[in-house]
Amino acid sequence: MIPLTKAILSPVCLIATDMDGTLTKNGKFTSELLIALESLAVKNIPVLIVTGRSAGWVSAIANYLPIVGAIAENGGLFYNNQDATSELITNLDNLESHRWKLKEVFQLLQSKFPEIIESADNSFRITDWTFDIGELTPPQLETMNRCCQDRGYGFTYSTVQCHIKPKQQDKAYGLQQILNKHFSHLTPQQVVTVGDSPNDESLFNQNYFPLSVGVANIVHYSDRLQHQPTYITSFSEAQGFCELAKFFT
Repeated sequence: MIPLTKAILSPVCLIATDMDGTLTKNGKFTSELLIALESLAVKNIPVLIVTGRSAGWVSAIANYLPIVGAIAENGGLFYNNQDATSELITNLDNLESHRWKLKEVFQLLQSKFPEIIESADNSFRITDWTFDIGELTPPQLETMNRCCQDRGYGFTYSTVQCHIKPKQQDKAYGLQQILNKHFSHLTPQQVVTVGDSPNDESLFNQNYFPLSVGVANIVHYSDRLQHQPTYITSFSEAQGFCELAKFFT
């Protein structure tokens, strides 16, 4: 794979990045990561988080980090730090009905896989339903995917959680909507997308985003991804993101 260079990244005006496993190390933010985010802000390179984490968690994270905003629930909603607002990206006619239907699909999966447990942050979600990935195997995850698809829902997973979601809802679609509305001066060539796991796959689709980066731990999933990142960092997790950030600072 071609190594990343400053020249390759020279057109970039915005970094759209996953969070867990990409900005974290062993599930935590590091001092190095916070310094990197501050340095990017000083250099006027805005960072937009695109995560599968819940609306409740992300509203707090977006407020405290030096970023322009965050997309939560794999493209479900957006927290805008520029004007302190939030907005749904996924169109939901009836929230109560939507949550109930997601719960029914989860209960169906639970009847087939009794070991799955609702995620701690599921109570703070709006557009999707999550459970911990635990020790689930690739064949089990594929069975869950088919089950959700058969019932009209999408399914994806990260290093920490599995998501039952509206079919059209993914990170690339959500990011495209926010870029079109709030960053319309940017072209896809001016955005670099960053991730580490299967729920980031849409961000690696070159038809949408020609310049994408996987932190090194993405290689654990390379055999499960139809769309691969254009570049891969030398280091894993937060160190990989910091490696990328140094090209801008």
